[in-house]
Order: sequence, then C-alpha cells, then structure tokens
Amino acid sequence: MDTANTGSTNTPRPDARKGGPATRHSRTASMADVARLAGVSSQTVSRVSNGYEGVNEKTRRQVLAAMKELGYRPNSAARALKRGEFRTIGVITFNLSTTGNMRTLEAIATSAAQEGYAVTLLPVAVPTQDEVRGAFSRLGELAVDAVIVIMEVHLLDVATLSLPPHVQVVVADSDAGDRYTVVDTDQAGGARAAVRHLLDLGHRTVWHLAGPEESFAAQRRADAWQAELTEAGRPVPPVARGDWSAESGYRAGLRLAARDNCTAVFAANDQMALGLLRALRERGRVIPDDVSVIGFDNIPEAGSYMPPLTTVHQDFAEVGRLCVEGVLRRMRHDEAEHGTTLVPTRLVVRDSTAPPPAGR
Repeated sequence: MDTANTGSTNTPRPDARKGGPATRHSRTASMADVARLAGVSSQTVSRVSNGYEGVNEKTRRQVLAAMKELGYRPNSAARALKRGEFRTIGVITFNLSTTGNMRTLEAIATSAAQEGYAVTLLPVAVPTQDEVRGAFSRLGELAVDAVIVIMEVHLLDVATLSLPPHVQVVVADSDAGDRYTVVDTDQAGGARAAVRHLLDLGHRTVWHLAGPEESFAAQRRADAWQAELTEAGRPVPPVARGDWSAESGYRAGLRLAARDNCTAVFAANDQMALGLLRALRERGRVIPDDVSVIGFDNIPEAGSYMPPLTTVHQDFAEVGRLCVEGVLRRMRHDEAEHGTTLVPTRLVVRDSTAPPPAGR
C-alpha cells in the first residue's frame, strides 16, 4: 500500500479557503450568497429570479452567472405563495384519443410555455358533474392559477352543472358561451363549406358520416350539413354514425357503399374518412370517379391518403392560443366576460372530390 501521503489529510486544500468554491458549495446557497458574489442587493437578485423587467442587462447577467456558480435554485413554491401565482394552468379533458382534443391540448401547452406557464393535465374518464367537481378539487390541490376545460361533450350545456365561481375558467369546444368564456372552431361554417363544395360539383345530395351523438362538435357539423341541404332544396339522406375512429368509418362505409345513389359523403373527421375510403374501395367504388369523399380536421396525414383527402382545415394552434390568452386575461384583470370566440375554418381541396358520374 502506498503510504507516502498519509499525513496529507491535515493539509488544508487550496480551494477550501474562506470564500473559495468549496465553501460556496458546502451548503445550500441563499439569495444573500448570490447577492454578495454578484455585488448587488438581494432585492436585485429577487427581481432577476422572478423575471421582472427593469433590471440592467449587464447586472442580470452577473446575477445569473452567480446563480450558476453557486448552484442556486430559486424556491418556486415560496415565490408562488409570495406573489399569489403558481404560473401553472390546469387543463381538464375527457378524451385524449381524438385528434381535435390532442392537438388543442398541444397548442395550449405550447402557448402557455411561451407565456412562461406550465400545464397540469387532468384527464376525466367519465364526463359527469361529480367528476368535473372532483377534477377541480384535485387541480386546486395541485396549485394551479386557472383552468381550461376541453369540453367536447354536451355536459356544459346542462343547466345543473356549475363550475366553481372562484376559479378562472375558459372552455374549448362547447356551447356554453352564455355562462363561460368559450373558444371554438367555426364548426358550422366548415361543414357548410364542405357540403357546398360537393353540391357545386354537381352532386344531387350529400350523405353524412357523423361523429358520436354526445359530441358537441359532431352535432354542430351534422346540423350545418342538414341546414345546407335543406336551404338548397336537396333531399336529406339518413345519417350514418361513427365514433371518430377509422374503424367506425369503415363499418359505416360498407353500408354506404351498398347504396348506388350515394355519390358524395361528408365525413365529420379525417379518421372516419380514412375508414370510409377503404370500405368504398373494397366494394369496388372508385374515388372520386364513383364517390366523392370529404373530411374535417385536415390532419397532417390527410394529404397522403389515397387519394389525397379534400377536407376542412381547423386551426388548432389558434384555438389553443386564444384559450391561454383568454384565461390569462381573466386572471390578470378578473374579467367575468362570457361569450364564444369562433376561429375560422377553410376548405382544402384535394383529389378525393369530383363531379358525379352523370355530371362527367
């Protein structure tokens, strides 16, 4: 065994002198430590760590460098209690499997991060009043500043449901603008544009593959489909029903393919349109020569369908941005504004729609 350095344990290390790095890291650094190292006041350190404006850029860099050297981490919980703000937005949603909800959630998280807020997600399996109350209670325990509810089902339209009055709430995808701040896509406008496009191509009528009955968006699109046909004096075919999935679109498509008078179908979302395309092809119907198909959402894959899918584009990023903007405005100004903001849609024409066989 090497014993040449047995006495070295009594020799002070060069970096252990007072004020050296070893001393700085020997205990948890405080705000006062950062202030001393940076040569500023503790108040300036506090302003930098809280992101306040008005701090000289050179001073800010000195403080950040001192924080890094000392390994200082601001106590976010203490700051939240002091300022009365947790910089966190809660999101309640009932279905994480649908494209609309997932893309809206992604947009909310992105917009919140740009504003310096985190997002706490709370999925609710069963959309009942008790579950909503429980979700708000759990979000309260998780310390959030406000809540965005992605409410695809009709629960908020029920007069018996009451969200906590002390919580700032913005709702996405609902028909409750008389009681809450609501942000939604122009569902009706998009559906009408889809039906009009098919009628303008020369189709006598348009069949509809609708979403689930409990869905607000599905109901809006179905109502607009029927209204557009009625106003044009065209027959209204019976509604086919799916659950947003491609598989449900396939099952409904097998039934629609058996109808020789079906030359155009408006599907309430792109996934069901995908299943519909498969069913029509399996039954020997050529798209768009025999049947035109149009979807709703304009998912990223829609242009890669076979054939590329004509669809209605939803601006999910704008819906998410407006939800965050609305909830922050309510937080900062305590505005109890109600009403619905509609985000416009646009028709994206691709190769899945054409004039009907007789029209050609």
